[in-house]
Amino acid sequence: MITIAVANQKGGVGKTTTAINIATALAATGWKVLLIDLDPQGNASTGIGVSAAERERSSYDLLIEQASVASCMIPTRIPGLDLIPATVDLSGAEVELVSETDRTGKLRAALAEDAGHEICLIDCPPSLGLLTLNAMTAANSLLVPLQCEFFALEGLSQLLQTVERVQERFNPDLGILGIVLTMYDRRNRLTDQVADDVRSCLHGLVFESVIPRNVRLSEAPSHGLPALIYDHACAGSQAYMKLARELIGRLPERRIAA
Repeated sequence: MITIAVANQKGGVGKTTTAINIATALAATGWKVLLIDLDPQGNASTGIGVSAAERERSSYDLLIEQASVASCMIPTRIPGLDLIPATVDLSGAEVELVSETDRTGKLRAALAEDAGHEICLIDCPPSLGLLTLNAMTAANSLLVPLQCEFFALEGLSQLLQTVERVQERFNPDLGILGIVLTMYDRRNRLTDQVADDVRSCLHGLVFESVIPRNVRLSEAPSHGLPALIYDHACAGSQAYMKLARELIGRLPERRIAA
């Protein structure tokens, strides 16, 4: 299984929106997809239409209680897409993991038992704590949504340093699948400047596809739907479909053939 952590320690950059819509696009093209909500706020779970009452087991059980993937996941209304939701219990997981011997490897161990999915996306919390470290340790690749604003560049530097430390200590196979520019506003000159700076520094790591500021992307979660379903024709959905095609092109050929 290919495992992709969607991470950025800065909040409000489009991590959850990216995770939900990429997972939906991959499922629509025939992949068997698992989406893990690893953020205690549970926005990915809500945004894909799973209410709090439906979350009998969660990613907390997967990490702390050593529950199986099959016992924690919920089929979504999207064919081919399963979800492991988050509950408020996850907010205490950081503290509970501190005393564990393999505190960064819990998620990797849990996912090793899953044979029912081809690809897994992990929606990480906006921090570089133990939940995000678990995701990075379990992942083959990192997908980084980056908001087109000045302070985002400083946060990106910190994230890349964390990736290097994870590679050295926990997961030498972790690679950066790509950086996607989000909340792109062509009317704002700073947007173009940030995009140019990121591309000049990181070159091919940055996806050509950019995600624009779009009202329909913001509205979709309140309806419990990915934007790709809520409004397939809006600019945000079109951008995510383009990004999904580009992302699939970066995945290992053996999985594409599958």
